[in-house]
Amino acid sequence: MSANTPATAQGETATDELSSSRSRRRKLITALMILAFLAIIAIALYALSLIAGAVILLLLSALLAYIIYPLVQLLHRRLLRSLAIGVAYLLVAGAVVGGMFIVASALIQQSTSLVHSIQFLLSPAGERQLQPVIAFLGKLGITQDQVAQVKNQLFALVQSALSGVLPFLIGAFTNILNLIVVITLSVYFVVDGPRIIGWLRLKTPATQRGNINFLLSTLDQSLGGYFRGSLLIALIGALITGVGLALLHVPYAALLGVLFFLLYFIPVIGGNVLGALCILAALPEGWVVTLIVAIFIMFLQGVVIWQILSPRIFSKTVGVHPIVAIFALGLLGGFLSVPVAGALQHIIVALWNRWKDEHPDQFPQEEEPLQPSASLPGQQIAPTETPATSRRP
Repeated sequence: MSANTPATAQGETATDELSSSRSRRRKLITALMILAFLAIIAIALYALSLIAGAVILLLLSALLAYIIYPLVQLLHRRLLRSLAIGVAYLLVAGAVVGGMFIVASALIQQSTSLVHSIQFLLSPAGERQLQPVIAFLGKLGITQDQVAQVKNQLFALVQSALSGVLPFLIGAFTNILNLIVVITLSVYFVVDGPRIIGWLRLKTPATQRGNINFLLSTLDQSLGGYFRGSLLIALIGALITGVGLALLHVPYAALLGVLFFLLYFIPVIGGNVLGALCILAALPEGWVVTLIVAIFIMFLQGVVIWQILSPRIFSKTVGVHPIVAIFALGLLGGFLSVPVAGALQHIIVALWNRWKDEHPDQFPQEEEPLQPSASLPGQQIAPTETPATSRRP
């Protein structure tokens, strides 16, 4: 018995060493797999960074084709398809160019008047006119040196803006080339888009065809409804802005209304830029009008647009609940937060309904039994009388 004890101990030691070597090998393999996975992710992100510009252009062209396609379908009722596509793009381009011309001409005029105003303020006559303002600021504890420092900073800011004109023009030329590429790709999407959608709906595997049709319908409802609702909200906001500023006798009221329509589609920055432009336009009318305009713009953007109009309109066009719309607009933010939230809502509801159909035993149809009417204390319920059967005489 004592002879077998060392053999048993040696066997246990060998087993322990084998198990420890296997555990070390398993940990090494796990670590190598994690490193390989991280390396694949890094390579994929690097590859996406190289083609990010091309992917963005492709997505923008698909989005432009999606927006123009209903107009093409409307014109195709009376024109040939190729002619309808050309007319649709010419109409959209004419509207965009006309709006840009109106906005650019007004901005150039206002910029010219602003430059003349700055030149006048820097002249001796302008300094004499600013003396009462400087005296009032001196009573508030602001010295002339501080005013001169602010003036020099503004002058340096104007000079830096003028020096950045050439890079801006180069960037504008690059953007024009990208716009031509986007328009060209969008034409191909409009031409071949229905064929691709038909192939996805009818030629895909029969087992997955229902899911694909559901996803296509959900994306169409979410994106299409979002853009229709956004156009309606931008139009209502532009009309309210133009009419409200015109009633307050603020100059360039119509232009600011057009700018509201255009800047609405720029998240976060667009609303701030519009508010600053409205306040600057109201400054010549006095501080009372300026304060009213500031309150009006804040109330319009913060309450009327985001809290009242957007949830109700998107609930109709996208099919998303107003609570979900408010959550997406206020907390998530972003340009496509509402359609993404709408698509997720449709997908979750569809998955729930499918699970409910596949598990009917979990949702039995409960029929409430007919409850007899309650009787008062001491009240006797009369027995139900059965009709007497007719007897032959």
